[in-house]
Amino acid sequence: MTYSIEKVTTLIGARRFGESDANIGFILTDSRSLCFPEETLFFALKSERNDGHNYIQELYRRGVKNFVVADVPANYDTLYKDANFLKVINVLEALQRLAERHRDEFNIPIVGITGSNGKTMVKEWLNQLLGDDLFVTRSPRSYNSQIGVPLSVWLMNEHTQVGVFEAGISKPGEMLALRDIIQPTIAVLTNLGEAHQENFSTKDEKCNEKLVLFHDAQTVVYNEDDDIVSKAVSELDDFKGEKLCWSLKDKHAPMYVKKIDKQENTTTVTYIYNGEENSYSLPFIDDASITNSIICAAVALKIGLVADRLDKGMQKLEPIAMRLEVKEGQHGCTLINDSYNSDINSLDIALDFMNRRPDHEGRIHTLILSDIYQSGMAAKELYSEVSELCNKRGVVKFIGIGPELSANADVVTVGEKNFFPTVDEFVASEVFKSLHDEVILVKGARQFGFDQITELLVQKVHETTLEVNLNAVVNNLNWYRSFMKPETKLVCMIKADAYGAGSVEIAKTLQDHRVDYLAVAVADEGVTLRKNGITSNIMIMNPEMTAFKTIFDYDLEPEVYSFRLLDALVKAAEKEGITGFPVHIKLDTGMHRLGFNPDTDMEELIKRLKHQNAIIPRSVFSHFVGSDCDDFDKFSAQQFELFERGSRKLQSAFDHKILRHIDNSAGIEHFPERQMDMCRLGLGLYGINSRNNEIINNVSTLKTTILQLRNVPAGESVGYSRKTILDKDSIIAAIPIGYADGLDRHLSNRNGYCLVNGKKADYVGNICMDVAMIDVTGIDCKEGDSVEIFGDNLPVTVLSDIIGTIPYEVLTGISNRVKRVYFQD
Repeated sequence: MTYSIEKVTTLIGARRFGESDANIGFILTDSRSLCFPEETLFFALKSERNDGHNYIQELYRRGVKNFVVADVPANYDTLYKDANFLKVINVLEALQRLAERHRDEFNIPIVGITGSNGKTMVKEWLNQLLGDDLFVTRSPRSYNSQIGVPLSVWLMNEHTQVGVFEAGISKPGEMLALRDIIQPTIAVLTNLGEAHQENFSTKDEKCNEKLVLFHDAQTVVYNEDDDIVSKAVSELDDFKGEKLCWSLKDKHAPMYVKKIDKQENTTTVTYIYNGEENSYSLPFIDDASITNSIICAAVALKIGLVADRLDKGMQKLEPIAMRLEVKEGQHGCTLINDSYNSDINSLDIALDFMNRRPDHEGRIHTLILSDIYQSGMAAKELYSEVSELCNKRGVVKFIGIGPELSANADVVTVGEKNFFPTVDEFVASEVFKSLHDEVILVKGARQFGFDQITELLVQKVHETTLEVNLNAVVNNLNWYRSFMKPETKLVCMIKADAYGAGSVEIAKTLQDHRVDYLAVAVADEGVTLRKNGITSNIMIMNPEMTAFKTIFDYDLEPEVYSFRLLDALVKAAEKEGITGFPVHIKLDTGMHRLGFNPDTDMEELIKRLKHQNAIIPRSVFSHFVGSDCDDFDKFSAQQFELFERGSRKLQSAFDHKILRHIDNSAGIEHFPERQMDMCRLGLGLYGINSRNNEIINNVSTLKTTILQLRNVPAGESVGYSRKTILDKDSIIAAIPIGYADGLDRHLSNRNGYCLVNGKKADYVGNICMDVAMIDVTGIDCKEGDSVEIFGDNLPVTVLSDIIGTIPYEVLTGISNRVKRVYFQD
């Protein structure tokens, strides 16, 4: 569906500057995701740290001619002759209003889903249940925010028969705008959990905010057995719709769940709906999946799915991998696995993710795609659009799998293309064997068996993996930014391989979110980043004199902390004919590790800097000794005063701006008044608050698997040197992780524990180089089950406390032989 620019102007109540004709089919809020400039309307959103108006010139150069702005550029009629500027008071509200007016065009069932968790699972399962009979438009991934919801609703088109959209809120007052955009005919509350509770005084307050979605809905679906929810629904003012509550207790509930029968791998749910008893089976036995299935059943039955079709659909439900994973593949490939669905909207998002990954190694971008089902489009039209997306997003090699794609090979115009009816035929082909040095996006419907492709392509390193949540990195970044002024710059520390998380992927994520500087320890770490496409400013904290040539060649900015280093660096730069090379001056204000003395060294330092032109001070900095502890506040104040004195002397000697920074992660939070021109974010970026040793958003999860289970009688010993003697008959599991992987031996002999299926399992015996033994007596588990060493459920701070160290040591100690797996929601 497209709208004329005249129509859009009217719908959002804008004042138009410019007279060019245009039809709008795409809306854009992030300049990095531009794909179809000719039909794109860019909303120049403003935030505390960014302003979309700054990207108008770049987007215009790339072909965008239509903009929604709060401020019309000066001389727009001469600088942007054929462009249209729609001036509004609030750009975000204009985006939301346009989506709201677009929603008004549809008289179809619209499902709005809110809740603390389960939203995405319910949304995706509803798509699976209804998709065979109806064309469903749904939120891509977790597009449930103030920006994500309008972008999702905009995706509805003339083919849409049902809309399913998530609505996520994190603070009071957010749901009203989302409700007006979605205008659900069926509103769903999945559950009321602890997420975002910090922004609400009580659970009741949070519940009432979520239930704003229910107002004006024709039907509302919720759990009657939750007292807080049930009471809040009963108190809704002027609600005239149907309350389709479900219950395991109330036989008179509209959706009464009479029985839940768990078998080994399946669950049968018997229910009574509209007075009629039926049942369905699903291939899951966990409580969360069962609850989500009940919600889906209530919604699907309301929309009109009959009981038999519901049962058949439930039996075919597939697990939802709600995250996009990046893995190192074989033969120099990088694998992006996004194979949990294959609709056109999620394909565009995944292609955008691949296209935005910097890569200076010259690797081509390859897409492996299956047939796309339930698109509502004719096959040739659908795959022509897929082909256009691929060409716009930089795909060089296209591999299509499935009879429909094979039959429409002629409409795919990507440079190199191959088609196969099945995954087996592709895997057996020379095309599969020839994959090397490529960035490969695997995107396919699960029924095609794409897991076989990923299993064969991924590099086999170890059964132990470190999962790195890139969304959590961004959330931690934004959490610390919330303490900072919008104009304050930020250095992100990614030394020691990004605290064990993997510097390349972390750097790519940080660069994508426009941090000002990255900092590593030595030049070789900076070179690795440059070779992997990182163009951000990179600071070298411990430059080696033997690496000066490397520093110059790769545009790396060294710290300078001594006269010896300064003189050597100047001499090396002059030898290379370099002038004005940026450096960062370190002052010692109390750490007594490295740095110039602010009281005794400044005159000589300024003299030497002024008597050469090879290098130029870009910043001057120091480091708080104890910003993580209130006990050191007096000493921190002395440090800051000393730094102020020394850094002002340096600045006064030069005309150009020298950035000053002293706040580290703890300082950003504890001393926001001392943020100066720039701050340095280290451990906090990886989710650990050094002020209280608590987790902000967990980034790294170390997992392994059970290799073997054995029954060991009481009185027997476990492991080397017989350090653990069992006092009762026990079940001992062997797991493939040891001190060579970074598992500290001090956790041995019941000093520490891991989690098996959520239960504590003590380490028994001495931890070996490659294997550890754990006591799983009384824990329901089997060989192959996952074991969490630390992560979402067992904070790394628990381990560091047990062994008497700091989280830094645990994180940076994870061996490189442990495979890193990166994902984002």
